[in-house]
Amino acid sequence: MTFRRRQFLRLLGAAAAAPFAPSFARAQAWPARTIRLVAPFSAGSTVDVVARLLIEPLSQQLGQTLVLENRVGAGGMTGANVVARAEPDGYTFLVNSSAHSAIPAIFPNVPYDAARDFAAVASLGSSPNVTVVSAAKGIKTLQQLVAAAKSTAGGLTYATAGVGSATHLSTERFRVSAGFEAVHVPFKGMPEALTEVMTGRVDFSCSSIAPAMPLIRGGQLIALAVTTPQRSSALPDVPTSLEAGYVNSDYTFWTGLFAPAKTPREIVERMNREVQKVLSAPAIQERLVQHGVDPMPIAPTAFDALIKGEIDSNTALVKAAGIKLN
Repeated sequence: MTFRRRQFLRLLGAAAAAPFAPSFARAQAWPARTIRLVAPFSAGSTVDVVARLLIEPLSQQLGQTLVLENRVGAGGMTGANVVARAEPDGYTFLVNSSAHSAIPAIFPNVPYDAARDFAAVASLGSSPNVTVVSAAKGIKTLQQLVAAAKSTAGGLTYATAGVGSATHLSTERFRVSAGFEAVHVPFKGMPEALTEVMTGRVDFSCSSIAPAMPLIRGGQLIALAVTTPQRSSALPDVPTSLEAGYVNSDYTFWTGLFAPAKTPREIVERMNREVQKVLSAPAIQERLVQHGVDPMPIAPTAFDALIKGEIDSNTALVKAAGIKLN
């Protein structure tokens, strides 16, 4: 091969590789500065609690500071949109819940595409929602709650973390299965919602488990049922809604980490590995169980597929429940 031909082939190879060089270089150098985790729900919510458990050990493993930013509003859309529009450089991540796949089923004009604008990084665990009422109401079973709803003119009221949240769709799934009417009372987050349930100003809630656990343990709230197909390790004596006889009432609440869609795969995969290390630590596992969060092992690509499937099933639920925006 002549010198001129060898030189031409080297130049051709360099030109072909050039478009990928900046992305590869960024991934190799990552992380070089503070990483931001955006939680779209309020302090004390399951998403917030799980994110805060991860921050310190993940910071130590990555050698960089991680900060949590609560961007609350619009049932989780406000925070999610911040991440969807962020630079895909590995320095902004979304910590979200099942609301991520619920919102597209309810809102007609979501400012981002939940399936296409994000890359799933890691599942952080799954947990049940738990149906709770004030201890002062004297309701002890899910069947008694349904009977009260059917005998009350206009139906009971229920509290959620907002329109389109996982707590909203979880309640609607149960309501449709049990066949009763109820009035939705949305809040910015579950801590505020549970305060109203505890005082009796709102009748019940299908709450995410982490913010409800202290009030259940303290006796202010009565846990009637959990929404997962199996009983929760955190509430082993509380039956599932399926056990109570309500077919297709189950709803699994998950928490996950997401990056903007165009984040380099090397960064997504590195973050996945680091998160898995944190989640496998016995101390972290113990603290997650205390908050009612169980492991949910799933690969990033399978998690992406799960999101797409849930959007379809939630769309069908919204149609069956007749959910409309006020």
